[in-house]
Amino acid sequence: MSAVTTDTSGCRITVNGVTRDLTGPTHTNALDFLRGQGLTAAKEGCAEGECGACAILIARPDSDGTTRWTSINSCLLPAAALDGQEVITAEGLADGETIHPVQEEMAVRGGSQCGYCTPGFICSMAAEYYRPERAEVRDEQTDHHCGANGFDLHSLSGNLCRCTGYRPIRDAAFALGQPEEGDALAARRSRPAPEAVATDLHRADTAGGELGRYRRPATLTEAVEILAADPEAAVVAGSTDWGVEVNIKGARAKSVLAIDRLPELRGVRRTAEFIELGAAHTLSELERELAGDIPLLGKLFPQFASRLIRNAATIGGNLGTGSPIGDAPPALLALEAELVLTSARGQRRVALSEYFTGYRQTVREPDELITAIRIPLPLAPLTSFQKIAKRRFDDISSVAIGYAVDVTDGIITRARIGLGGVAATPLRARSTEARLEGLPWTLETVHAAAETLAAEGTPMDDHRASAKYRTAMLKSSLERFYAEQLGRTAATSKEVKS
Repeated sequence: MSAVTTDTSGCRITVNGVTRDLTGPTHTNALDFLRGQGLTAAKEGCAEGECGACAILIARPDSDGTTRWTSINSCLLPAAALDGQEVITAEGLADGETIHPVQEEMAVRGGSQCGYCTPGFICSMAAEYYRPERAEVRDEQTDHHCGANGFDLHSLSGNLCRCTGYRPIRDAAFALGQPEEGDALAARRSRPAPEAVATDLHRADTAGGELGRYRRPATLTEAVEILAADPEAAVVAGSTDWGVEVNIKGARAKSVLAIDRLPELRGVRRTAEFIELGAAHTLSELERELAGDIPLLGKLFPQFASRLIRNAATIGGNLGTGSPIGDAPPALLALEAELVLTSARGQRRVALSEYFTGYRQTVREPDELITAIRIPLPLAPLTSFQKIAKRRFDDISSVAIGYAVDVTDGIITRARIGLGGVAATPLRARSTEARLEGLPWTLETVHAAAETLAAEGTPMDDHRASAKYRTAMLKSSLERFYAEQLGRTAATSKEVKS
């Protein structure tokens, strides 16, 4: 990391090729900063990261040392988090008087009416346009979510349109070719992204009143020392949860500790005994770098919020909130994950099944950080992640269930089931696990165990679902899991015979 920033003039963000000084209190989000600079294409729609009207592009490091243009919700991210970074807004995509190919396709195919959401769509589309893996695909590989040009419509899952309708937007996406030679943003990908900047931004008003302090330390050692001295500091990574608190609830922390770019909390490490996930790795980064090596997480990722959120949200952050409805805990509980907790006093490992102690309460001490998540090997061969929500994508779950089951010679030798949304904490369905183990992997066994699963937890009535509905979903989920595995076995047998 480079030099520490201690004042307004030292905190700088490169936006559309122009370096700008950061102004405003430390809680100012990137959206408000950009609009204050006269860059008003990005809009505030929901202030919760659900509509995508605020989307921008940021240059993020890729695993091979190059740059990946990544779309994020600017309404959630503190502007200070962009210190030393490169940002592109919808205004910066054009090349002089020539509009960008994404903008042109949206215009000629009628992808905009009122235009409020259009700049956000364009930034998300541009991130997909520049995705290094995007390439033309054969007809048999396409579906209604993927065009022949390799454009994945799931990249737009966090962008909502209120008036145009999605068909012309889809048409625009599927009409895009590959970046042409001379495209400056395409060429930028070959160079490294800016390193994270060690930042210490301390603001006060003219009367001496505190406006907050934002610190991004250079190392994990510095981070835990700060937390030891200031255990009340708000620890943030992708800010997808904290940003909502700031925008909707008016939260104002006197001290913010940013850990999202700490090298010690990044990356994926593989050993013979486990796969270790850096707590500050974003969900999108994990999805790419695991490449299906943990199939259960591969089933989780596409159902976790939207691409815009997954581009910023971290695996450690989803656990750090202690929320009973986080999507990651049920899957990680089924995988028997353990957490690595680090403080200035040292390091310890805690099984995730013992981590949650009450509603948004955990065993993590105020001076500890989640630094890694370890998944023990070998992995169970039969897995599933089921999310029951009102919307298929970009929604909070009413119930979430993770399954990891071993079957040997037709007998269930090991069963691990993680549950979310059915109690004050995520939990293991231990009674159901015990009910399954040692019995034949048959529909009769599943039907009997489903009755046990329906009684796990203490479901409640709220605006997302009733307790009765949650209980019904628990019962049916095990039967659905069994049907899924039969379907996969039948499909595999058919492929072998053919």
